[in-house]
Amino acid sequence: TYLSLAVGTKTGYRLFSVTSVDKLDCIHESTETPDVYIVERLFSSSLVVVVSQSMPRRMNVYHFKKGTEICNYSYSNNILAVRLNRQRLVVCLEESIYIHNIKDMKLLKTLLNTPSNPSGLCALSINHSNSFLAYPGSDTIGEIIVYDANNLSTMTMIPAHDSPLAAITFSASGTKLASASERGTVIRVFSIPEGLRLFEFRRGMKRYVNISSLSFSPDAQFLCASSNTETVHIFKLEQHSPSGEEEAPSWSAYVGKMFTAASSYLPAQVSGMMSQDRAFATVRLQMAGQKNVCALATIQKLPRLLVASSDGQLFIYNIDPQDGGECTLVQRHRLFGSDKEWEETEKSELMEPPQACQSYAATVAIPTSGPVTATLTGYSEDGGAKKGEVIPEHEFAAGPVCLDDETEFPPVSIP
Repeated sequence: TYLSLAVGTKTGYRLFSVTSVDKLDCIHESTETPDVYIVERLFSSSLVVVVSQSMPRRMNVYHFKKGTEICNYSYSNNILAVRLNRQRLVVCLEESIYIHNIKDMKLLKTLLNTPSNPSGLCALSINHSNSFLAYPGSDTIGEIIVYDANNLSTMTMIPAHDSPLAAITFSASGTKLASASERGTVIRVFSIPEGLRLFEFRRGMKRYVNISSLSFSPDAQFLCASSNTETVHIFKLEQHSPSGEEEAPSWSAYVGKMFTAASSYLPAQVSGMMSQDRAFATVRLQMAGQKNVCALATIQKLPRLLVASSDGQLFIYNIDPQDGGECTLVQRHRLFGSDKEWEETEKSELMEPPQACQSYAATVAIPTSGPVTATLTGYSEDGGAKKGEVIPEHEFAAGPVCLDDETEFPPVSIP
């Protein structure tokens, strides 16, 4: 498989495939709909969902290889996010969530009066065998509601943070959920469906930041987090030995044991900070303050970090899976903009010299817009409408929605 990337632009949208570190292929470009702010591709298939600022309440579903529209839906308010896997398509508005069956686009369930969610924060497991959906359970504290979209039932409520949520994402298997609050100082990882806290990572203590993106590696051994600062943090999810023994006792291990022994005498907040793990690896971006999306991909059996920025650049970094530390920039690609603009940008910037690198074949497909998630569910006899709520109007294109054609919609492999 390969890594797929979807980018909305002022003139339309573009779909890319990353076949190697050095090669970024634009496999499709559409200029029919301007000002696209949501574009989601179903893995490496031909199905793509598009929402434009000119019609923010309307979702269009296309078969981009055939150049045909499959269907479109209109909603009662602006669409803030769309998430999809091979079972469900989820549309998130500020105070409601709509769940569709992706095989025929039928509306299965409408969740009304959800807590105010102005950023459209939600996550859907890409593993369609469980199709877990997560979304905020409160607009004042960091509660997470986890739904099972396949069994159509609420699974659990996780009291994740004291402050409102800023980012959530599932691991590829759907068995782990990571979250961050608006403060951005602590990132937590929970087991799914139990909702037990597995890990707690401290991004920093000096300042609050806006974490914009969380993403697990395909094997869920690493978790990356990007924000409005110049640093991307990568955490390693490893369980420490219960006995605390090491082959070669180190100073840090000794200090760790002292902290553990002292924690019973300290306030909970202080002892909790001591037990939190810091970043395993970091990346210093060449820009700060710009919104970006980060993702971890396995390329030629080695982990790589990809960062796409709102100014139209894609950065690819090497990660040392053993020792971590500062990651090395190996390639930079342009996602949109003219050649002249790109040349001027390159002249005005001092780029870190990339290390010599081979051509790496991407071996894992990841969500096109970073940690993506969500599958809400629940059938109702009236198609999901309650209390006179208007069911979205829709029009189907001629012919069925061919999602069972594995030539056009190849299966995705889950580690």
